[in-house]
Amino acid sequence: MTRLAATRVLLVRHGQTPTTGSVLPGRAPGLHLSERGRAQAERVGERLAELATAPSALYCSPLERARETAAPIARALGLRARADRGLLECDFGDWTGQSLSRLRRTRAWRAVQHAPSTFTFPGGESFAGMQHRVWSTIERLATVHPGETIVLVSHADPIKAAVTFAQGVPLDLFQRTMISTCSVSAIALGEAPVVLCVNSTGSITEVLGR
Repeated sequence: MTRLAATRVLLVRHGQTPTTGSVLPGRAPGLHLSERGRAQAERVGERLAELATAPSALYCSPLERARETAAPIARALGLRARADRGLLECDFGDWTGQSLSRLRRTRAWRAVQHAPSTFTFPGGESFAGMQHRVWSTIERLATVHPGETIVLVSHADPIKAAVTFAQGVPLDLFQRTMISTCSVSAIALGEAPVVLCVNSTGSITEVLGR
């Protein structure tokens, strides 16, 4: 039986925004990249353009900060960025727009950090539902591009959830993974997923090939 070559999926977190690290923006519209975030996005486009196997497709979350990160990547790779709702940030429901300093003082914060598999955001999405949504999206897009390299621009929690799922790590431990702004995490989807790198903010050619 002929085996299809693995699809390499490069997961890019959007660039920095004015509220990164201080507010839980969720899916609220109107949040744009900061000046530093725009510079990060330009640089990640350059890094991806160095790969020996050029990515053949680019998808992004529909939110502004993801689209603005995808734009310089699209220019660097000569691709068109296509929005996919499966790559959206987690729906934080009633927590959307609240400060992280206030949320850390709530009783529910412990579950978010130590038992996320049990937690559903009030009026929003569960971590388990988010992980299923994101991984299903990755599998769907990999099927559309068998044996190719594709770039998906998303958000920290969805990328963390995808990486931990690919590694077979329980969802309750997914908060132990760091996903920095404009970092690249790579997964090869073949017979079984293989994580190639996580949270790379430098050159990725040593891992993925120049």
